[in-house]
Amino acid sequence: MANRFVLNETSYHGAGAIQNIVTEAKARGFKKAFVASDPDLIKFGVTAKVTSLLDEAGLEYCVYSDIQPNPTIANVQNGVAAIKEAGCDYIIAIGGGSSMDTAKAIGIIITNPEFADVRSLEGVAATTKPCVPIFAVPTTAGTAAEVTINYVITDVEKKRKFVCVDVHDIPVVAFVDPDMMSTMPASLTAATGMDALTHAIEGYITAGAWDLSDMFHITAIKMIAANLRDAVANGPKGREAMALAQYVAGMGFSNVGLGIDHSMAHTLSAYYGTPHGKACAMLLPTVMEYNAPCTGEKYREIARVFGVEGVDEMSQEEYRKAAVDAVRQLSIDVGIPQTLVGTVNPDDIPALAADAIKDACTPGNPRETSVEDIEALYRSLMK
Repeated sequence: MANRFVLNETSYHGAGAIQNIVTEAKARGFKKAFVASDPDLIKFGVTAKVTSLLDEAGLEYCVYSDIQPNPTIANVQNGVAAIKEAGCDYIIAIGGGSSMDTAKAIGIIITNPEFADVRSLEGVAATTKPCVPIFAVPTTAGTAAEVTINYVITDVEKKRKFVCVDVHDIPVVAFVDPDMMSTMPASLTAATGMDALTHAIEGYITAGAWDLSDMFHITAIKMIAANLRDAVANGPKGREAMALAQYVAGMGFSNVGLGIDHSMAHTLSAYYGTPHGKACAMLLPTVMEYNAPCTGEKYREIARVFGVEGVDEMSQEEYRKAAVDAVRQLSIDVGIPQTLVGTVNPDDIPALAADAIKDACTPGNPRETSVEDIEALYRSLMK
C-alpha cells in the first residue's frame, strides 16, 4: 500500500517571514483578505504586525475575531456569515490552533456548502473542493496547524471536541516567523512546546508511522529537547528553534496520525476548557508508560536524542524508562503540572473515558486500548 504525504504548497521560515505575505497575495491575484485572529492577539498588537503590511501595500481586508481558545461551532458559523458578507477571496489566519482551526472550517464550508452543518465535517468528510485559500501565520510554537490537514472544533452543546481530517483544508502558504511568537508568556510557551513534543512522540510511535514520518518526528523531538527550556526563558535561539521544530513535527503527524494522549486531552478541553497544550503535556509521560510495550526500539532513540548517556548498553526496560523520565523532567522543568487534581472532577472520569475512546485519534494509538484502560490512566493522575 502506498503512503501519502500532504504538505503546504509553500512555506517561509525565520525572522521576517511575514514580509512575504504581500508578495504572495499579489502574485496569486487575491483581492481581499479575511483576517481571522483571536481578540487577545488583536488587543496586544500582534495581529497588527500583519495588517500593517496589508495597509502599507494598499491591500483590502476585514478582521474576524469571534474565536474562542477552543473554537466552537458558533465561531465557525458566524465566520461563514462574515466572510460571505465581506466578499473576501482568501483567509489570513493569525494565531495558534484556534484561529487556524476556525479558518479551516470556514474555508471548507464556503467552497463545500453541502457541509454547512459543522458537525458533518467530523472525521474524514467527503468534501470535493479545496477550501478558500489560507495563509497561515502561527503565533505559538506548538499546534503546527499551519501545516496539517486536521482541525478540531468544540461542540459546546454535547460537551465534546471533534476532529476533522481533510486534505482540502491545508493552508496554501505558511509563514513561520519566530518574531510573531516573541510575546508569548512563559506558561504558554511551555504548554505549546509540550504540545509539539506530544505531536512528535505520538506521531513517532503511532500505528501509521513509517520511515519518512519517523525522520521528521525524531528530528522534532531532538530540537524540542534541546531548545524548549531556552524558549520558555524567552531566549531568541530557543524561540526560533521551537518555531521550526513544531512545524517539522506537524509535517509528520498530519500524515500518520496521533494516539490516545490527544484523545484524552480533547475531552479535558471539552469538559473543562483546559488549554489543549497543557492537557497534552500533563498526560504525556503517563501515556508514554502505557504505550511502552508496543514501541519496539523507538524509546531508545527518544532517550538518545534527549541526551541520555549509555542507551546502547541499556536493557529494553531501562531505555524505555529513561525516555519517559527524560520527557517527565522536561515537563517539570518548564512548569507543567504533573497531576490532574484540580482539573478533573473524579465523578466525570467514566464519561471522559467514554468520549476519549471514540475520538478520531484513538485508532492510531500503538497499543490497542479500551475504555477501562483510559479510565485507569485518568485515575492514575488523580493522586
